[in-house]
Amino acid sequence: MTDRIREFLRTRRPDGPCLVVDLDVVREKYLSFAKAMPDTRVFYAVKANPSPEVLALLAELGSCFDTASVPEIEMALAAGATPERISFGNTIKKERDVARAFELGVRLYAVDCEAEVEKIARSAPGSKVFCRILSDGAGAEWPLSRKFGCDPEMAPRVLEHAHRLGLEAYGVSFHVGSQQRNTGAWDAAVASAAGIFREMADRGITLKMVNLGGGFPTRYLKNVPVVEAYAQAISDAILTHFGNHVPETIIEPGRGMVGSAGVIKAEVGLVSKKSDGDDVRWVYLDIGKFGGLAETMDEAIRYPIKTERDGDELAPCVLAGPTCDSADVLYEKEPYWLPVSLEIGDEVLIEGTGAYTTTYSAVAFNGFSPLKSYVI
Repeated sequence: MTDRIREFLRTRRPDGPCLVVDLDVVREKYLSFAKAMPDTRVFYAVKANPSPEVLALLAELGSCFDTASVPEIEMALAAGATPERISFGNTIKKERDVARAFELGVRLYAVDCEAEVEKIARSAPGSKVFCRILSDGAGAEWPLSRKFGCDPEMAPRVLEHAHRLGLEAYGVSFHVGSQQRNTGAWDAAVASAAGIFREMADRGITLKMVNLGGGFPTRYLKNVPVVEAYAQAISDAILTHFGNHVPETIIEPGRGMVGSAGVIKAEVGLVSKKSDGDDVRWVYLDIGKFGGLAETMDEAIRYPIKTERDGDELAPCVLAGPTCDSADVLYEKEPYWLPVSLEIGDEVLIEGTGAYTTTYSAVAFNGFSPLKSYVI
């Protein structure tokens, strides 16, 4: 929570749940990545928070952009990025979207199978491709599934196929899992990437780039390592596994860039119990999973929550959203501790919500409006 956000909420008093993002924090985060990893290009993950103000600031600072769709590419271009600063990082693309991206000037694409390579060869000839490999995501609070990436043993075949179809087999990518608090998580993935580089060299093809992905965390209820600790661990892994043949590197921070820049203002809609003998209250907010807090699924991300009654006696409660879907419960398996004195109408501030909130609140489920966003 910054003083600028506090002042905005105090003076503007916006109605309904809303997200407030402080651009000063975004600027500070970008500069910290750039300083800690000066030889690595930053590709901001647009999906984390595509607010035009955020994108324009990052474009001005020199950031590149990781995009997942043609609309995100168009957003990055509108914000001032040039095509060579944009990666089409989704491994699942319609061929007509590849063609449109190519028309817009994008020349860097992610793949994880031969069929995807063939789409790009037909619709974006001569472009650079990097192959995403699977990573187990151990240690991440929001682990990624097997939806994206291929087995590292398969990657050389995919990249050689790209080479034979006239594309530039450019490199390898991976993602160690979102909200990754283990600085050593990159080591095994970098080792796999180095093995692929060697295999491709044996086939007469020189790879150039390792995309280290995202995973850089935001501080929620637990402390997280500083950016410099990640930078050192990644540098050590690259030197260990690549030796003197250091590749080009890029990173794709999303949460780590904007998560701590945002606070959601919400309101208590109801406080109740399910029986006379129930010791645990149910506290219902006017925002839930479908209003922007989707990452509470499986209680993976536990946001810090501040109230006007902090300092009063605390007790555990089940925290839920306002919709008529039974899945709209934020914390129940591990109840959340909130003041006993909390009442209907009280304002709560949910911190660390600058990433993956407005973009998860795109549909007005139950008629509740998508999450409003203010960028200051």
